[in-house]
Amino acid sequence: MRLLVVEDEEDLAGALRVGLVRAGYAVDLADDASAAYELLRVNAYDLMLLDVNLPDVDGFAVCRAIRSGAVVVAGGPDLRVLMLTARGALGDRVRGLDEGADDYLVKPFALAELLARVRALLRRDSGGTGAVLTVGALRLDVARHEARRGARQLHLTRKEFGVLEYLMTRPGQVVPAEELLEHVWDANADPFTETVRVTVGTLRRKLTGDGDDPPIETVIGRGYRLREVAG
Repeated sequence: MRLLVVEDEEDLAGALRVGLVRAGYAVDLADDASAAYELLRVNAYDLMLLDVNLPDVDGFAVCRAIRSGAVVVAGGPDLRVLMLTARGALGDRVRGLDEGADDYLVKPFALAELLARVRALLRRDSGGTGAVLTVGALRLDVARHEARRGARQLHLTRKEFGVLEYLMTRPGQVVPAEELLEHVWDANADPFTETVRVTVGTLRRKLTGDGDDPPIETVIGRGYRLREVAG
């Protein structure tokens, strides 16, 4: 999943990026509202982590502009928003939620709690009900970063895990390569490379094993589809 972190404190933004990337997310950074608006215009993010105290426009106004449609958002105005702020008063928390934030986390916070809240919001976005995704014999534990096909544990890279997670939230649907690139890779990814095709290829081989039916099929000219398969 691809996240946008809007935070002007450089050290915190860097720490958040490291923690989120280690958890398997693709992460872009913006240090003010203007930079965030530009990234939101061109990239369809799954979740935005939004600081309230920004140097140009406060996070409340950013959230309000997104929800009202005043700011064009590639992924639509229903983008999940997790507000991060040192303002812990009840009135501030209520205001953040009223302006359209989906959740509100007060600084300082533990990375483990942040990651749990991110997972919860992304599950809500994909219609999931738990931290474990299951499609046929495939089982993905997002919190523990573990993947299995039946009894066999799968050793996946972060990108392979991200691709599988995205496909497992959309079983049976054809997902274009461009959509995978947009949600699993960050802004540094070259859209003209074969990175998606190569990653899907290695993932498919790991999922298939010896004599198993391949769960990922290529729909020529359209993208990739995850099918239910036995263990």
